[in-house]
Amino acid sequence: MYNLLAIILKKRMDLKFKTSADFRARIVEFPGLWMSAPEITALRQDLRAVARRSVPDGSLDYGVFSDSEDVLNRTIVTLVYRISDGQPIAFNALPVIGLSLSGKPADVLHLGLVMVDPAVRSQGLSWVLYGLTCFLLFLRNQLRPLWISNVTQVPAVAGMVAETFSNVFPAPTRGARRSLRQHLIATEIMASHRHVFGVGPEAGFDADRFVITNAYTGGSDNLKKTFEVAPKLRKEEYNDFCAAQLDYERGDDLIQIGQLDLNAAQRYLLESVPRNALGRLAVASFVILMQRLILPVLHWADGRRQWGILRPSIR
Repeated sequence: MYNLLAIILKKRMDLKFKTSADFRARIVEFPGLWMSAPEITALRQDLRAVARRSVPDGSLDYGVFSDSEDVLNRTIVTLVYRISDGQPIAFNALPVIGLSLSGKPADVLHLGLVMVDPAVRSQGLSWVLYGLTCFLLFLRNQLRPLWISNVTQVPAVAGMVAETFSNVFPAPTRGARRSLRQHLIATEIMASHRHVFGVGPEAGFDADRFVITNAYTGGSDNLKKTFEVAPKLRKEEYNDFCAAQLDYERGDDLIQIGQLDLNAAQRYLLESVPRNALGRLAVASFVILMQRLILPVLHWADGRRQWGILRPSIR
């Protein structure tokens, strides 16, 4: 009970739980803002250990692998460890991109870099790496829709995003169309935040199709794939869509913009999460909800410290 209360009282998300009998996950929110220097070093070592096994030469120079000190201040990291030996075997780095939308500040969750040790691929980790963190943030946001972005040339990933989230563009699904807000989000991301996903200034942007041309010049060079090598989805429409839209020899990417809303959350629970993992997900969801309910009450009751615009009494 003490450990659970300690987790609930943390200001930033820091969850550890078993996802199955073989793996456990840790989700840390903005670790650069609160972790100690040794903890940051250990976290980076775990991320690089997965990268060395996932990328042929292991060299990447953007996002969590860059030398910028503030990268981890705006990134939510999900790490998966093998229980038997404690080795890190997969991760997802989810940057939060701050934008101005219709004159108001808005955050976009970028689905970010996902890497999985080839030895454990196809072992049921996709629900953890591609949706879990977003789902928990959706709960903490009081079920208000969250904007998400994704940059990829992999048909399997493009299809998974299109089928998991709502109103995703571009996608081959019937009725997929670009809204004004999606256009504004994609344009601002490409204008000011392309470094987040390793796209250099040389890359072009086709705003009609949401295609980034010559995308692999800004630190993500070693992730470039041919169409033959890129993992495919079982639904051929996504494979055909990527083949038609992207020039793999040049190195193109799709930039997908969508939303995590109540319908998307329901699809995630019903279609992505394994039945035997629902109990563990319920516990994690309970912790997030308690943080949302309990922390404001505790902050309100503490008259010694400032909370928002409220000032402590001078008496």
